[in-house]
Amino acid sequence: MNPISRYTFNRLLMLCLAAASWTAQAQAPVGSVPAVDLARYSGQWFELASFPMFFQRNCVGDTTAEYTALADGAIEVHNRCRTESGFNEATGRATVVPGFGNGRLKVSFFWPFKADYWIVGLDPQYRWAVVGNPNRKYLWILSRTPQLPAELLANALAAAQAQGYDLTQLKYTLHGGASAAP
Repeated sequence: MNPISRYTFNRLLMLCLAAASWTAQAQAPVGSVPAVDLARYSGQWFELASFPMFFQRNCVGDTTAEYTALADGAIEVHNRCRTESGFNEATGRATVVPGFGNGRLKVSFFWPFKADYWIVGLDPQYRWAVVGNPNRKYLWILSRTPQLPAELLANALAAAQAQGYDLTQLKYTLHGGASAAP
């Protein structure tokens, strides 16, 4: 090989290796956290940001989710958001997917339809949670408070990014007239 073709070959090889690495990383499956204490997870959470679902199209702010453990082991899910004309609310039921340490749930707001609800990031003190689904189409950044200190929000966003979610799609949620955006 002459020096030019060797240089070109090496450069192409490096580009192919980089592309293969990027492709493998981009296609890595989403994983849920290994363990969730559902008693600690229960209670009210504030949505700080999301890839909104169709049912959130009229929400303008103050979006919350309340989780309540039920006697049969299921979890009641109560979602609420402010709209231009008042509030929208929906109540559903979540069940644990066995074998995933409570990190994966199936949620149903309209029987018989169920959706994946995977906790893909969780603060050790349960101050924030990142919830998504395995195809990365939906994502919610949740907090126990309407706003998080910048460092904690950065940790939550990093957890989502580490799972391969495209954070350019995030829409930040207003609470009480203030934005959760950093």
